Amino acid sequence: MPEPSTRLWPWYVAGPLIGLMVPLLLLAGNRLFGVSSCLRHACAATLPGSIPHFRYDWRATGLWNLIFLAGIFLGGIVGGRLLGGPTAPLAPATQADLAALGIHDLTGIVPQEILSWSALGTATGAFLLIGGGFLVGFGSAYAGGCTSGHAISGLADRQLASLVAVMSFFAGGLLATHWLLPAILR
Repeated sequence: MPEPSTRLWPWYVAGPLIGLMVPLLLLAGNRLFGVSSCLRHACAATLPGSIPHFRYDWRATGLWNLIFLAGIFLGGIVGGRLLGGPTAPLAPATQADLAALGIHDLTGIVPQEILSWSALGTATGAFLLIGGGFLVGFGSAYAGGCTSGHAISGLADRQLASLVAVMSFFAGGLLATHWLLPAILR
């Protein structure tokens, strides 16, 4: 087993560990692995209002989701701040493509020219962050789940809707990477 704080885990270790979460969650209480339901429960718990999507008894089904969400947040802090988590190196061709779009600071986990508080103050940055956040939120609600829920739990359960959703996620990611982002940044 690789040392968790010194290098990236290879796919053949990390993939099966993530995949084993599906049967473990099912055995531990008939739960599904996914994040969008966690965020929905958090919104229903903290922002009660008249939006029908958030008006339900979240206490009956969502407490474990809130604990799961807190674990993701705390795990990110531990991995990123305390352990000094590794970053995945970008291929030289990807670095060249990003440089051609004006993105040069590749020292962090995300490019600072696009994803930072200072970028949010620009029209392009606000469009990318706010517009992208809205599309991700709307898309996960419309698709009935997020990428992790469909790709991990849904495909493991052999759901056709999850297969269509995952194929759409990949197609959308390719279109955004090769067409939309270059069009916005140029």
